[in-house]
Amino acid sequence: MQSDNGSPTSEGTEVELIRAIERTRLRALVDANIDVASRLHADDFQLINPAGVSISKERYLSDIASGDVNYLVWEAGEIDVRLQGLMAIIRYKSELEIIYKGDRAPLRRMWHTDYYEKRSEGWQVVWSQATAIL
Repeated sequence: MQSDNGSPTSEGTEVELIRAIERTRLRALVDANIDVASRLHADDFQLINPAGVSISKERYLSDIASGDVNYLVWEAGEIDVRLQGLMAIIRYKSELEIIYKGDRAPLRRMWHTDYYEKRSEGWQVVWSQATAIL
């Protein structure tokens, strides 16, 4: 976003920050960098995976650390951001390839919707939902 004089607004800067954080989060998940991923996921984080299963932060990051969840590819397309105060909702399409408990799933297109909150730790993802594009 830009102000009337063409310079970036603080909201526009915040939107770009949220996009950058999401891309950093995805890279941390693909790289199994649990330290970075832990900082970017709120303690009360909850994932609803494409199978409709609700997964806590502890379980999700534990599964990634153990290799039960191994993201091979997670490439996000354009990230749309809706920002309202200390809350943001993002939505994007991605290409995702994963090995889950030894079974390799082929590269798939997915929709992702994530809810972020700005907390004392900074922007953190609180809710995340992934849906396969058939």
